[in-house]
Amino acid sequence: MEYLHRMNDALDYIENNLAGEIDYELAASKAYCSAFYFQRMFSFIADVTLSEYIRRRRLTLAAFELQNSKVKIIDLAIKYGYDSPDSFTRAFQKLHGVTPSKAHNTGIALKAFPRITFHISIKGDVEMDYKIEEKEAFKVVGIKRHYKGPEDNASVVGSLWDELNEKGLLKVISDLSTGAPKGVHGFIHVLGDEEVDYMIGSISDKEPPEGMLIQVIPKSTWAIFELTGPVNSTLEIAWKRIFTEWLPTSGYKYAEAIDIECFPYEGFKGAEDYKFEIWLPVIRTQV
Repeated sequence: MEYLHRMNDALDYIENNLAGEIDYELAASKAYCSAFYFQRMFSFIADVTLSEYIRRRRLTLAAFELQNSKVKIIDLAIKYGYDSPDSFTRAFQKLHGVTPSKAHNTGIALKAFPRITFHISIKGDVEMDYKIEEKEAFKVVGIKRHYKGPEDNASVVGSLWDELNEKGLLKVISDLSTGAPKGVHGFIHVLGDEEVDYMIGSISDKEPPEGMLIQVIPKSTWAIFELTGPVNSTLEIAWKRIFTEWLPTSGYKYAEAIDIECFPYEGFKGAEDYKFEIWLPVIRTQV
């Protein structure tokens, strides 16, 4: 439960500073994690990026002030972090569908986005198949891309898979596989706040072909989740459930190491019976 308390402490900080500067690193420190991992966990749990959540909350508070006071638009723009009344007006209209000047009028319908509070999710309707395994260090051969995250994650990762597929390199990587699980996998390595390496590779002791490299995955304890279904939708739901249902009650905490999404090369990733895994590095917190 401590995990959820820490996340809510971070949200308390954000809520108390909506009318000022929000330091992502300071917010993350209250959740005992890096800024990148805090943003990543937040998006998994809340179904919205942290930056978008903050934007919506600020514009919600701005709307309340406009309807309940004679505050000037320029003062609200400055208060909620906008460079000019024009940029504030554009953002306000995009969210609420009306300009700030019209929001002063009674009877105008506006949108309100309430504060998020994290609670444990206890459903019990769909089981999560997982196992805990300790693995010695192993080598991966593949192709890597660096990007700024987490908001660039989807575009960079998706385009890399498409690029390697078009060039026939996914089959090459699969043929290099010598270790279990066999297949072509995705490796997510957070280097620092908003600095991420994403690698598509296979577990292999072979020398990398030209244009590929070796990545060593350190000895770790892994929570391995066994999944079945179309990759895109199943993966999104699985990550959310890991952070909202499994992790808070598991007796483990996120190790903030390299995450792995393990995909067999054979089979159609959009099929209902496609089987794959998430490997989450963890540290035991309870004996």
